[in-house]
Amino acid sequence: MAKVSEYIKESYIELTEKVTWPTWRELQNSAVLVLVAAFIIAMIILVMDQGIHYVLDLFYKSLT
Repeated sequence: MAKVSEYIKESYIELTEKVTWPTWRELQNSAVLVLVAAFIIAMIILVMDQGIHYVLDLFYKSLT
């Protein structure tokens, strides 16, 4: 049980004294970057999906 309490104590000290937390501005910049990247990836997937849909549509129409 002593090891568990020592682990919790050391974890608390590390989180409060050794970890450098980002500033509010850094968090905002990171959030905007993630949103932009997610939007770009979603648009790439949309274009790929529409392209595959178009090709498969042409293929299935050619079979009939």
